[in-house]
Amino acid sequence: MSLSRIMKWVTGGSEAFLGIPLIGGSFILSTSWGALLVMFILHTVTLFIARNEKGNITGSILGMVTSFIGVIPVVGMIMHIITAIVLLIDAATNKH
Repeated sequence: MSLSRIMKWVTGGSEAFLGIPLIGGSFILSTSWGALLVMFILHTVTLFIARNEKGNITGSILGMVTSFIGVIPVVGMIMHIITAIVLLIDAATNKH
C-alpha cells in the first residue's frame, strides 16, 4: 500500500471524526481550533506525497479548504463529512 493511500485513510478518518455532530465540534473547540491547524498540515503533507506518487490530489485540496471553513459551525461539519467521503473513497479505489 502506498504512503499516499495510507495518509488518505488517516486524513479521511480524522475528517469523519471531526464531522460527527457535537463530538467533532466539541473536540475542535477543546483544542482551541488547533485540530484544524493539524488537519491543514496533514492535508498539505498528503498533497505533496500524492503529487509525488502521481496520485489524485483533489481530496487533499478539499481538506485544506475545509480546515479553513471548519471554524464555521454547521458549514464546517458538512464540509468535514464531504471531505471524509471524498478522501475515503479515493483511498479505497486508489491502486497506486
